[in-house]
Amino acid sequence: MHKPYGMISQFINPAKRKKKLLGDLYRFPKGTMAIGRLDVPSEGLLLLTTDGRVSAEIRGALYEKEYYVQVDGSITEEAIEKLKKGVEIGFNGTKYVTKPGKAFAIKDPEFPLRSQKIRDERHGPTSWISIIIREGKFRQVRKMTAAVGFPTLRLVRIRIGEITLGNLAIGEVLEVPTFN
Repeated sequence: MHKPYGMISQFINPAKRKKKLLGDLYRFPKGTMAIGRLDVPSEGLLLLTTDGRVSAEIRGALYEKEYYVQVDGSITEEAIEKLKKGVEIGFNGTKYVTKPGKAFAIKDPEFPLRSQKIRDERHGPTSWISIIIREGKFRQVRKMTAAVGFPTLRLVRIRIGEITLGNLAIGEVLEVPTFN
């Protein structure tokens, strides 16, 4: 599915806040769970399953996860090199160095506008990068870009393994018979 901005990647809201849940978009089979999560302000590809083993396999390091990230400022090659090598972030109250991955500058992917405006040119330049990782710590990509001095403004997951977001509309659900 293409998870919209502002939605919780869950079917039950433990905090009982007035946030939209995945089940508000579509009538999913009983026992459906998100494979990994995207935080509330993140968007993009979210795989769902009713099979816990598939979920555990995909969340692991076997599959690449690719994100298009709009950052505050004109990102430098130096910052991109740091992202590739791994950066120190906080995780579970301790310092953690992310595993090496891939990162490179991209042109604006021109995603549809999201429900909440990001900002405009008056606040300075922004740039887009692709970050490809095989792990997924809590808010990892956001923490990585902040660690190199370019905070995330918009984050869209576009790929998990060989499955891509493609032209799936925001909120749209597409059944994938098997995962390769």
